[in-house]
Parts: sequence; structure tokens; C-alpha cells
Amino acid sequence: MDKTSNKFIAVTYKLYAPMEGNERELIEEATKEQPFQFISGMGLTLDDFETQIVSLQVGDKFDFTLSQEQAYGPYVQEGLQRVPRKVFEIDGKLDSKHVFEGAIVPLTNSDGERFNGTIVKIDQTEITVDLNHPLAGKELNFVGQVTESREATNEEIQQMAQMLSGERGCGGCGGGCGSGCGDNCGEAGCGGCGGCNS
Repeated sequence: MDKTSNKFIAVTYKLYAPMEGNERELIEEATKEQPFQFISGMGLTLDDFETQIVSLQVGDKFDFTLSQEQAYGPYVQEGLQRVPRKVFEIDGKLDSKHVFEGAIVPLTNSDGERFNGTIVKIDQTEITVDLNHPLAGKELNFVGQVTESREATNEEIQQMAQMLSGERGCGGCGGGCGSGCGDNCGEAGCGGCGGCNS
């Protein structure tokens, strides 16, 4: 295990998606009050994001862009799936508190793998779900600063491992996870650029 594999890192940033010309769209912001925090070497963030950040010191500023391939890949049309409405019903009624157009919902496939989908359309018999990551097909430009970088404590590593195993919290969210992680999104271990897979 190398020296950087278990660093506790906190950053503030603005995440932009480049648009036509010199325009760019602000997608997400991690502030001083709610920085993005992660432990390196645990698969909590995009690999190329972590590579850019892990060697920086407290106070260092960064400005880098990840390609679609380095981020969440291209948008795939086959990711749009129509699912029977009854899958989202409880006692014959749609769970409209959590299932509405634009909502990010946790799903499980036949192999027990968990992932998130975005509700695109709801009709009488089917619900269209987009299984692409919300940031798929976009380049991502991170502009920010490192606010903390130190060796992670054993307790922090253990808490993060529990979170990743689904025992508590979100499981390493970030970057467009929206409401898919429940009430814990935005707490330590959640925040940005990781892609919520829980």
C-alpha cells in the first residue's frame, strides 16, 4: 500500500460542464461549509479525479477537465429502459413521494447489484428509467482548492468501509447523485464526483 492510499482529503470546488463556444454550465458546488470529503485508495471518487487531487497539499488550487471517458462515459441510448409501473408500486399505489419525473431512484438487478436510475416518464402501465449516470456524455471541469489532506485515521477508514458495504449512509456518492442516496447524501463521504453506486 503506498503512502497516498489512505489519505483523508477535503476539497471545495465548482464543477462545470463545458458547452458550445466558451460557455460552461455550473453543475455542482462543494463549499467550505460542505466540502467534498473522501479517503483516497477506497474507490470513492473517479480515478482520474483522485489522481489529480491526491498529491496536492492544503491550500493548493486546481483546475482540470476530465473527458467523457475519464468521467462517466458517453451517453448510451440503450440506457433508457421501460419498466412495469407495478415495480414502483406499494400496495397497488405509486410511491409518488419518491417516484416522480426527474427523481433518482435506487434499483437492483437480478444479480443483486445496486445502482441508480433517473425517472424520465411515468404513464399508466410503464415507467421510463434512464440508467445512464446523470453526467454521462459530459466533460467535467473541476475548479477548486484542497482544504484538508492528511493520513486517514483507522476509525475513518472503518466508517467508510461500513458505508461502502451498505451498513450505513450513502456509500461514496457524489457527482449528480441527487436524491438517490437518501438523507445522508452530502455528509462525510458523500458530496461530489464519485458517482453514487449504492
